[in-house]
Amino acid sequence: MEGRRAAPSRLVEVCYSFAVTTPPIERGAGGTPGGVGQFFIGLAMAVVGAYMLLNQVQVTTSFWNFGRFGGFGPTLVPLLIGVAFLFYDGKSTVGWLLTGLGSVIILAAILMNMDIYFRQTSLFNTLVMLVLLFGGLGLLARSLRSA
Repeated sequence: MEGRRAAPSRLVEVCYSFAVTTPPIERGAGGTPGGVGQFFIGLAMAVVGAYMLLNQVQVTTSFWNFGRFGGFGPTLVPLLIGVAFLFYDGKSTVGWLLTGLGSVIILAAILMNMDIYFRQTSLFNTLVMLVLLFGGLGLLARSLRSA
């Protein structure tokens, strides 16, 4: 038994020969077999389309009004009380809740007082924007899908 060497198993030989003779699998964007070129073309199309579309949007504000209360002051009350609680005790759950609630109220008031308009443009320009945006997103998705 001392002079006898164990013969390598057939499984080890098959695995070794497979690893040595198999060419590496080429991977594309996101580790999928999709094309890297498609990914970058789709990304560029989506970015240009989104820029052109968002460039046509005009945002204006109206008078600050939150519910039946007028002005900005009442929306600050929960935030300021929460900040006071946090300065007294930084671990105060009530302070964190009031600060978060006050921040959400202010953000909601800002969003509710925005008027968003799509500027006048030709149908051709609108179609170019939408085709670039959604065509680019389609190419991106196609390049990232698995075979």
